[in-house]
Amino acid sequence: MVDVQHWLSALPPGVLYLIVAGVIGVESMGIPLPGEIVLVSSALLAATGVVEPEWVATAAAAGAIIGDSVGYAVGRRGGRPLLQRLGRRFPKHLGPAQLARAEQSFARHGVWAVFFGRFVALLRILAGPLAGALHVPYRRFLVANAAGGLVWAFGTTYLLFSVGRAAEHWLKDISWAGLALAVLAGLASTWWLRRRARHLESVDVPDEAGERVPAGDR
Repeated sequence: MVDVQHWLSALPPGVLYLIVAGVIGVESMGIPLPGEIVLVSSALLAATGVVEPEWVATAAAAGAIIGDSVGYAVGRRGGRPLLQRLGRRFPKHLGPAQLARAEQSFARHGVWAVFFGRFVALLRILAGPLAGALHVPYRRFLVANAAGGLVWAFGTTYLLFSVGRAAEHWLKDISWAGLALAVLAGLASTWWLRRRARHLESVDVPDEAGERVPAGDR
């Protein structure tokens, strides 16, 4: 993540905002990219004054909401065959097991899977395309998608920004400690939501024989 932050710091602010929106947007369409790493790195740069936190958060939220909506449209048009093709292209992230777990999450939790999915790596990638493929009503999807995107983007950015500023003030001579503290704070900022969402990734999925296999046995 430090390398990403160093690379981002060399860019003009306007370009950095576009990259934040673009990476998170493409990830939300169903293509595995490090959206969360880019957001965290940009928020830490905002704490040092390189960029403005409100624009980082706005770019992240816009990328998340628009990207999920595009993913929804693509999934609705392409259906399950599209998700299967993505699984063959990205088997580590979107293989049959991951797809089955995501589908179970939608079946059990409905649009809440979209909201909490923003805080879970697997569902953050699959939420839009899968909701479209499952024909979740778009209005309900959009409300959950926008709420999750705004809470995730602004919550993560401003907590990291605030803690980073405090760390910079009190730990001026120990920059590595300030960075570590900011990263830990960013993880803590999503702890509650990740805990609520943890069961979304641990639902049972069918094995090849059609029997249920507990997540812990896979």
